[in-house]
Amino acid sequence: MPKQKKILLLGGDNLLLPVIKSAHELGCYVITVDYLPDNVAHKYSDEYQYASTTDKEAVLEIAKKCHIDGILTFTDSGVVTAGYVAHELGLPSPGPYESIQILQNKGRFRQFLAEHGFNVPKAKSYTAIDVALGEKEDWTYPVIVKPVDSAGSKGVTKVESKDQLEDAVVFALEYSISSEFIIEEWIEKVGCSSDSDCFSLNGQFQMLTYSAQRFDEKAANPYAPAAFSWPSTMGKQVEEELSSELQRLITLLGMQTSIYNIETRLGTDSKPYIMEVSPRGGGNRLAEVVRYATGVDMITNAVRGALGMPIEEIGSWEYSGHWAEIMLHSYSNGAFQSLDINEDVRPYVRDLSLWVKEGDMIHKFESARYAIGSLILCFPDEQMMLDRLAHQGDWLKIYLDNTYNMLKISKLDKFSGGG
Repeated sequence: MPKQKKILLLGGDNLLLPVIKSAHELGCYVITVDYLPDNVAHKYSDEYQYASTTDKEAVLEIAKKCHIDGILTFTDSGVVTAGYVAHELGLPSPGPYESIQILQNKGRFRQFLAEHGFNVPKAKSYTAIDVALGEKEDWTYPVIVKPVDSAGSKGVTKVESKDQLEDAVVFALEYSISSEFIIEEWIEKVGCSSDSDCFSLNGQFQMLTYSAQRFDEKAANPYAPAAFSWPSTMGKQVEEELSSELQRLITLLGMQTSIYNIETRLGTDSKPYIMEVSPRGGGNRLAEVVRYATGVDMITNAVRGALGMPIEEIGSWEYSGHWAEIMLHSYSNGAFQSLDINEDVRPYVRDLSLWVKEGDMIHKFESARYAIGSLILCFPDEQMMLDRLAHQGDWLKIYLDNTYNMLKISKLDKFSGGG
């Protein structure tokens, strides 16, 4: 009888549950790791180990102790750690450890793109506030300020003038693990930016998907993605150019077999931009929506890849309908009471995941971590989808403390996150 494979999964929130399910369906023994023992994913894994997902050495010791066969993460904070452990133990990895570090550091990534002739905004990373402030006259505003190493749009500010720069830098440093931040030229976009999951096998992309990433200007953080829809708004020609450049990128970096969360956009200068490429599944159930929409299971393939198992063929694929995902969120803090979806929209609901129960305290939407669930819908035509997304307050309500917050996303496409 073959030995049962052990996989170490970094993280513990709800978004890890489909990964655990896929691993179990493959007959694997699943070990989850993070520093929050009460996180929900640990209830579904076979074993829990305590360590921060950013503590490379601690996770390496756990991996050695548990004699794992593979390591995987769907959380941004664990990508470098997973790459390090795979490198140290000779386990299957998305690519070279150095390349993973480049992809995960916004400053290094922008520098790599510039050095290799990709379209890239002007950007510079800093570790000292005074140095950045001393160069504030060098920038054309607006700019975007963010930590080099955080996800979920945490610590991100759009700075309209040099007088706002210091507050934005202080805010970014609050969320930076390495106490490093980046100032970047603001790239105004055409239509919606894209944030979706993709997959490569042996260094070649097998699946590249593009979404329309949408934002809520009324949310506490207008740069945290609040909704997504598929297909994208960028058009076939732009997508083809981005696909070519993304393939060139992972070839230069020597990436191999991996799922990726990729953010792209078309600028008003008519140039397509690669904004983020992270060798992990996206934090907003993006691979799950793509699985609904196309039938392609990138999650199970990611588990297979992490264990060195044969990858299921992806082949040709297409979207079966017009798909949307809404990240359920509140505009204020309070005790959750209930969620209501009007009868006329319910036939289009394909999946409702609610991560809170009555009486739970919920936090206003300051970052992706404060989403209280997600709603996946499929519509028969684009116009119906766009109408429902633009008028969410008419049919979708969250009740807090006997009042409700209307989740109306007006001017969805006004803001862009950039991660």
